Amino acid sequence: MTRFNIHNRRYVGSKYKISDEIVKLVLENCGGDNFFDVFGGTGIMTEKMIPHVDTLIINDFLYSNEIIYKAFFDSNGVNMKKLNKLADMFNTTYKYNLVQENYCSINFGDKYFSKSDAFTIGEIRQEIDNLYSNSKITVKEFNVLLSSLIYSVDKISNTVGHYDAYRKIEMIDDLFKYQLIEPIETRGKSIQIYREDSNDLVSKIKNIDIAFVDPPYNSRQYSRFYHVLENIAKWDKPELHGVAMKPEPDNMSDYCRIAAGAVFEDLISKLDSKYVVVTYNNTYNSKSNSSRNKIEIEELEGILNKKGLLKKFAIKHNFFNAGKTEFKDHKEFVYVVEAK
Repeated sequence: MTRFNIHNRRYVGSKYKISDEIVKLVLENCGGDNFFDVFGGTGIMTEKMIPHVDTLIINDFLYSNEIIYKAFFDSNGVNMKKLNKLADMFNTTYKYNLVQENYCSINFGDKYFSKSDAFTIGEIRQEIDNLYSNSKITVKEFNVLLSSLIYSVDKISNTVGHYDAYRKIEMIDDLFKYQLIEPIETRGKSIQIYREDSNDLVSKIKNIDIAFVDPPYNSRQYSRFYHVLENIAKWDKPELHGVAMKPEPDNMSDYCRIAAGAVFEDLISKLDSKYVVVTYNNTYNSKSNSSRNKIEIEELEGILNKKGLLKKFAIKHNFFNAGKTEFKDHKEFVYVVEAK
């Protein structure tokens, strides 16, 4: 059965398509043995830098992303044959009938997934917890199984790529199939994984060679965009509200608010790094208020100039856009700062 690689998900702001070009710029303009991915997102930049440095540090404030990082980057020694048997069991055991319901089928059935698929997802999620609590799987196996569920869910969800809303269609097909991820070989490397506020974390981590900074720049809160995946990952079954079936607001980022410029400047000033690499896309003149950048490019460049010697590069990029907004001549700017 085909396994998921780390980039096989739909994620707003993903750098997968331009990751090789970014890495090339990093290697040409920076040097060192460690790499700090401050806003990890999909984790693609950390994956791409594994061959080039000895120590990798990755951080993100979403619980689902932390589980994914642990599964892909810290699963050496996991028995994949054992997990293959469990995957086969998941795909044959849980079938919905009219008598049974669970948290997922009640809240997400006939919305983000078909009723049958939602039921299956909920049963598999509960069984993963049962296996772990009964010591049938290790914590590393738990992370792989749960991350595999997240990727399997995201592949078939009835959305345009995020969970701010679901597509309004009458009959949703049964599409769910549980597939495992393919953990990444990291033997010989030091991998540090965090789930902290980035502005707090940069004060604790010292002597960084290369810091990669790709924060959110517009008003779209990732904790709200990916609330279904966060819900399935945490599995604390909160009460949900509204058409989109969201929990109460939690884990909201100041980078998506009017204070974005100030918190970005605070982060950059506190980074103890020889080189700081920042990516920025030119969506500031977007017609959509939610897509419009909270930090103007002039402000961002002014902040980086204070940090040290600044170089600016541009990469053409047809980025992942979940809505209908068109961005003509879209570019991703890559800034490389050699700190004073």
